[in-house]
Amino acid sequence: MAAAEEEIIRRRLLYDGDGSGDDRRLTTFLRTFIKWCNSDASPEEQSSQYQRLLVTLSQCDFAMAKTDMVCEMNEKELERYETIYKKIETGINDAKKKINDCQEELKEARRIRKHRQEYDALAKIIGEHPVRQDSIAQMKTLEADLADLRGQKEAIDQKLEMRRKQFHVLMYSIQEMQKLLEDEADSPMETES
Repeated sequence: MAAAEEEIIRRRLLYDGDGSGDDRRLTTFLRTFIKWCNSDASPEEQSSQYQRLLVTLSQCDFAMAKTDMVCEMNEKELERYETIYKKIETGINDAKKKINDCQEELKEARRIRKHRQEYDALAKIIGEHPVRQDSIAQMKTLEADLADLRGQKEAIDQKLEMRRKQFHVLMYSIQEMQKLLEDEADSPMETES
């Protein structure tokens, strides 16, 4: 039973519109019109009833015009809200695009920063070493010194070899001399005996 009452109330609200009693006014107007048509009243009463009919009719007409204006205003508001919604949606899309662009720029900036830090570290390491021209000049000087030392070594080796040969000859001469002396020492003794 409560559902049936709710349905009745819902229908009345639908018919009544915004709740200003339009349905009641039309019903009252219709009853008054029927009474006026079927009335055997005096012309003054009929004129008074006619005036009431006109007032009720103008109230219904006013309510209808008001409802039309409210509907028109609601449609304009709806269009305005749709325009605002589209602007907001466009703004959101633009903001998302800007965020994506900024994120890409941030990634690129981070990559560049990383490369700069690597370059700075390499430059510091390179800065700790001497200049290439200085290294080449130093290397040439060392190579020249090495060549001189090799020449000196060869000269010393040759001199050493010569001294060794001379020493060998000397030793051989000493041994021969010693043999000769021993032979001479042995020979005079043999002659004495």
